[in-house]
Amino acid sequence: MPTLLSIDPEKVQKVILEARAFDAGKDEVDDDGSNAGDDAMVDAREESDEDATYEELLEAIRGMDEDEQVDLVTLAWIGRGTFSPEEWSQARSEAAFAHNARTAEYLTSLPMLGDYLEEGLAAITAAENEDDEE
Repeated sequence: MPTLLSIDPEKVQKVILEARAFDAGKDEVDDDGSNAGDDAMVDAREESDEDATYEELLEAIRGMDEDEQVDLVTLAWIGRGTFSPEEWSQARSEAAFAHNARTAEYLTSLPMLGDYLEEGLAAITAAENEDDEE
C-alpha cells in the first residue's frame, strides 16, 4: 500500500495534543463551593483559557493546506469508525468533496477529535505496515 497521507504524522500529533488540551478545558467544572464573586472570576479566566486553546487549535488546522485538512477529516472518520482503513480512498474522496472554509470548525466540533485522530492515524499506519510486510 503506498503512503496514503498527504499530512506529516507529526502535524497530526500536534493537532491531537491541541485537541486534547481544548477538550480538557471544556470538561472542567467549578463546583468547589466558593463564593459567587470568586466563581465569576475563575469562570471568566477558564473561559479565556479555553478560548485561547480553541483559537490555537483552529489556527493550526486553518494553517494547513487543503490536502492536509482533508487527511485530518479522513483520519477522524476512520478513528471514529465511520470508515475502515481499507476504505481510505472512498473516505478521502468524501472528505475532499465536503471540504470548505469551515473545515476547522467542523473538526473542532467533534467531541473526541484527539482520540479519533490518534485512532485513525494508528489504523492507517498499521494498514500501511501490514501491506509493506506482504
